Amino acid sequence: MKLTIVGCSGSVPGPDSAASSYLVEHEGYRMLLDLGSGAFGALQRHVERAEVDAVVLSHLHPDHCLDVAPMVVQRRHGLPAVPPRIPLLGPAGTHDRLALAYDPTSRDGLRDLFDLAAVTPGERELGPFRLRFERVDHPVPTHAVRVTAGGRALVYSADTGPCDALVSVAEGADLLLCEASFEEGPANPPGLHLTGRQAGEHARRAGVGRLLVTHVPPWTDAGRALDAATAAFGGPTTLVVAGETYEV
Repeated sequence: MKLTIVGCSGSVPGPDSAASSYLVEHEGYRMLLDLGSGAFGALQRHVERAEVDAVVLSHLHPDHCLDVAPMVVQRRHGLPAVPPRIPLLGPAGTHDRLALAYDPTSRDGLRDLFDLAAVTPGERELGPFRLRFERVDHPVPTHAVRVTAGGRALVYSADTGPCDALVSVAEGADLLLCEASFEEGPANPPGLHLTGRQAGEHARRAGVGRLLVTHVPPWTDAGRALDAATAAFGGPTTLVVAGETYEV
């Protein structure tokens, strides 16, 4: 599999990156994990006409889903022919949330463009990928996802506080793409995000091969997050950068 970091800024778009969006490719199939604020523009640097084969949304916070709205505009008005519907997987309520973001006065919805399916814990096939979803600890329904293809496994934490579910879904994976939004401190609210240290601890407990640190907000010290994750994990650890690619 090939992983491209379309956007990796935590919580909001930053000066150097859009919000969360990750392109996973295998055997010519292109799947997006999340499409957050500002990411649709960045996507066009990596995929001609931003044409992808599927979109998987971990949850419905705007920094993970809101740029489905400009994708709708492009697919309806910016292509030379009517595009085929593509799978759009997300939590229950995904269609209504994104249809409202696109046009609150429209009665047409988005079903002409997307084949919508609700994400629940468990496994399913999507193109060449086997996906396993697990509910993680965040204020709205949120799922980490394990993507398996070609005998390799990539896990995306989505947004989560510390939880055993992330360790379970990431067990033995070749690569864990894990959020590290918080700096260490007693004021961090529970059930929301991980620190760099906690990201490293989850990676170590899961026995993953490599840790990629992501979703660091512009107001958080990314270098400290990386150092803490590296020390806690004890294995290969990288802070992702928008536009970079990784082989899994």
